[in-house]
Amino acid sequence: MSIITSQQISAYYDQYAASEITFTKDIIKATLLYPKQVCLKCMGYQWPCIIYSSSMNSAKIIVNMKDSLKAMIKKANNVVSLRFSFIQRDKADPITFLVSAKIVSYTPYSRENQSLVFLTLQYTQRPADGLIEILGQVLEAHANSKNRRDERITLTEASEKILGFGARNAQISIQGVPRKCILRDVSFGGAKVIIMGVAKFILNKDAVLRISIPDPPENIDIPGTVIRFEAVEGRSDIAAFAIQFNQDLVPAKYKMRVNSYIRAAQSPKARAKAQAEERERQLSATRAKTEAGVRAKRDEQARRNTEAGTDPAAEG
Repeated sequence: MSIITSQQISAYYDQYAASEITFTKDIIKATLLYPKQVCLKCMGYQWPCIIYSSSMNSAKIIVNMKDSLKAMIKKANNVVSLRFSFIQRDKADPITFLVSAKIVSYTPYSRENQSLVFLTLQYTQRPADGLIEILGQVLEAHANSKNRRDERITLTEASEKILGFGARNAQISIQGVPRKCILRDVSFGGAKVIIMGVAKFILNKDAVLRISIPDPPENIDIPGTVIRFEAVEGRSDIAAFAIQFNQDLVPAKYKMRVNSYIRAAQSPKARAKAQAEERERQLSATRAKTEAGVRAKRDEQARRNTEAGTDPAAEG
């Protein structure tokens, strides 16, 4: 993943402060939220709670409104703190963020259990940069997955380092049958893979692309449909197949990895490098075209000499 600068964190806050994230299972996995250490604090005491949703300036939580908590909130004039906790893969202890807030509304969670309530909290201060970074990355990835859905990323040594997976870290299951594949390119909206098989038995079939992340080890499964194919020159047993993802089921983890590459590619250094590589590619293509033209002329001259019965070597 790319490094986030303080300038980027400020941009996240300016752009997404009011945007809300619902903490579904998918988002909890992507952000590594640690629910066991999430709690509501008031006057030095704490009560376990569930974060239902959060933005950078408010949150909705579910809490068991016991008499002791109700009395404490009343005594504190609705002033509380919400503690977020996230697992850190490279460290033993989770990282926590405490956000000061004020309760602005109560709503019963269900008629069956009146003690469970939704509390709407309004933050009274800007959250810590670390929390803004976590929420901002999710929100930016979600926005770009819509606005830049079809922007393809070719799997190269450079892109693989940022994405965290390589061309051979994938497997595709078509109608439940797993097949080895090679990733050619990826995007928010789909992927292109090279696999063995006959096109008519694969096109328009449901598929699940499994991307294996080496570090830390985990699998990301993305359901979709095979929508088209391209023949591979000189090979009749393999082809390049395009998979269109089911956008409602694309994991947030995957979106965040693709977004990391897009963000890195937008940096001035990355743009300069990409432009230099593009110039070199064009020069290589021009050189190859020129050399091909020279060879063609030489071959044509040799053909004419042969037809005329002339030996170019003898003439020399």
